[in-house]
Amino acid sequence: MAFFELREYRMRPGQRDKFIQYMDEVVIPFQISKGMIVVGSYAGEQEEDLWVWIRRFECEEERERLYAAVYQDETWTGTIGPAIGELIDRSKTVVRRIVPSPRSIMR
Repeated sequence: MAFFELREYRMRPGQRDKFIQYMDEVVIPFQISKGMIVVGSYAGEQEEDLWVWIRRFECEEERERLYAAVYQDETWTGTIGPAIGELIDRSKTVVRRIVPSPRSIMR
């Protein structure tokens, strides 16, 4: 069964705009090039340090394969991952796996 991964990040002070630009121009295109399906990305309207994105997976095996393709790639380990660590507070990252309800338009 398909499921979604909702990832919630908190920015280091004053880094949200830089982070959003990096995600839009580097991270999301890189992950899509590896096969990830990014459903959407969102900035907090009232929380200036909040950024959320959602990715979709057909099954656990696909998630594992895509995680390996992205997070074990030398571009990620050598460049992208370290740059993200400078912009977000990784200790505040929240990852939720969610499944669509029967009437959800996102499936």
